[in-house]
Amino acid sequence: MLTFIGLGLYDERSITVEGQEALRAADRVYAEFYTSKLIGTTIDDLESFHGSEIEVRDRAGVEQHPEDMLEAAETEDVVFLTAGDTMISTTHVDLRLRAHDRGIETRVIHGVTAQTATSALTGLQNYRFGKATTLPFPYATGADGLPASVTETIDDNRADGLHTVVYLDIKADREEYMTADVGAELLAEEYPDLVGVVVARAGSPDPLVEAGTMSELADRDFGDPLHLLVVPGECHLLEADALVELAGADRDALDID
Repeated sequence: MLTFIGLGLYDERSITVEGQEALRAADRVYAEFYTSKLIGTTIDDLESFHGSEIEVRDRAGVEQHPEDMLEAAETEDVVFLTAGDTMISTTHVDLRLRAHDRGIETRVIHGVTAQTATSALTGLQNYRFGKATTLPFPYATGADGLPASVTETIDDNRADGLHTVVYLDIKADREEYMTADVGAELLAEEYPDLVGVVVARAGSPDPLVEAGTMSELADRDFGDPLHLLVVPGECHLLEADALVELAGADRDALDID
């Protein structure tokens, strides 16, 4: 069997009890941290806490050369770990389908996602979020200004009254994580007066939620990563109350339906 386990958002304790039990019972354990990473822990701490040896695979080892993992799963109980929830990335779906092609049974054990944590921390209702987008480092695109994928997603969601999660670029192999002030500075080029909400270190003991215009957020320091930004759409009265109380938003700057 090949079991996919989401580790949650922050450290070695963020995993569910079900996930922990499956991890500790596995014959082999693999992981990838190039799509995201647990900032509050290390591989050594994960191995020590769960009593398991973990082989970390790079992108090529998962997407191009997963044969050894799949061969192991034909005769052993193999676990594949990811930060957050598993199956969020197409990389993981592809690996699961490859296992099915070989007749290998698969199982999915979910973890907390940044999306659900963002809804919980901000008070914005999950069903009122539209399509999410990722804001890349400018050097990663080679283009001037914001990518159309970002502006079109924000504009389309706002036209429909929906909130937008803006994930900030991660280059985990280089330990490079876009911070919310940098993301807000990039977004301020197009949306200087648009209200944004920073969510920092979701899942940790000290998460931060802070609202302001993009221009204002660009001048603030939000501490250690991981960060993301939310662009609120039309807010229900209760959502507006939550943003004011939990994020320090200016009620007059919100679009309240």
